[in-house]
Amino acid sequence: MRTRTIFLEIVCLCVLAVSGCDMIPSTPTESSRAEAVPNKSSNDARGESELYEPPVHLANLEDRTINESSGIVASRRNPDLFWTHNDSGDGPFIYAFDRKGKNRGRWRVAGAQAIDWEDIAAGPGPQPGIPYLYIGDIGDNYSRRESVTVYRVVEPDITAENSSSPANRLHTTEAAEAFRLKYPDGKHDAETLMVHPTTGDLYIIAKTFNSESGIYKLKVPLTSASVNTLIRIGKIGTPSLVGGLMTGGDISPDGRRVVLCDYFNAYEMVLPDNAASDFDQIWTQPLATIKLGPRQQGEGVCYRLDGQAILATSEKLPTPLIEVRRKGK
Repeated sequence: MRTRTIFLEIVCLCVLAVSGCDMIPSTPTESSRAEAVPNKSSNDARGESELYEPPVHLANLEDRTINESSGIVASRRNPDLFWTHNDSGDGPFIYAFDRKGKNRGRWRVAGAQAIDWEDIAAGPGPQPGIPYLYIGDIGDNYSRRESVTVYRVVEPDITAENSSSPANRLHTTEAAEAFRLKYPDGKHDAETLMVHPTTGDLYIIAKTFNSESGIYKLKVPLTSASVNTLIRIGKIGTPSLVGGLMTGGDISPDGRRVVLCDYFNAYEMVLPDNAASDFDQIWTQPLATIKLGPRQQGEGVCYRLDGQAILATSEKLPTPLIEVRRKGK
């Protein structure tokens, strides 16, 4: 995000702390309360997770056009490959790369615009068995946008031919669908977009200076014919200094875990076995901190395709690719 740096955000937080003031959180509308998950006022923290190994810096991304990696997702169609995109200032482009950071091609998302792309997710869509990418044009630094947009596009099939083409060559995806979204309780900046791997329901977590941020949901079916109104289902905050400043997230491929990140660490929640049929109970679970290692401005986090590791990138060059494996895997 070009217009608001991490330095300024932390300065503002310090000013709030010194003054003893806090920003007033948004109040859910009556309709959103009706479907809200009954959760605690804040998630209990479990300390640092004992399930993960220390972070490993796998590589720096070869394609230096990726200078503001704001989201990352594991490819569902191309094992061991990943997708990312830049923050505001770039065009509607997605970039593929492998675990060694090697460029595996660039694609223009057909029919899409890029105002403030902040996150990318994978999930099901209208064609059974076909993997889709969801790209969140959900950034709104000054809370001015009447609606934000999520694009859904069939994930490109990366072949030996198109992945070995010159680094500056652009391919084009199939035509994307554009879903306009609005919040039930005012305008919000957001950098976290997630899609449930089975239902296809969308989740957005706002990015606020409050200690907690709103969790918003859009149930399928999605419509591109009119503006979709999100439902506020709860709130969440991390145990770190920046509390509600969420910068990325992902749902594990098995739908049992959620990972979120801020500028410092990642945080994981696990769905209890007795809540397997009610995914939204995950938002009431305690967060375990997962160290991601040094990042200049960490905004992208995802699960590996097998769910046995967490990967992260960062804005600013060089762009690191970091992996944190589950122990024993």
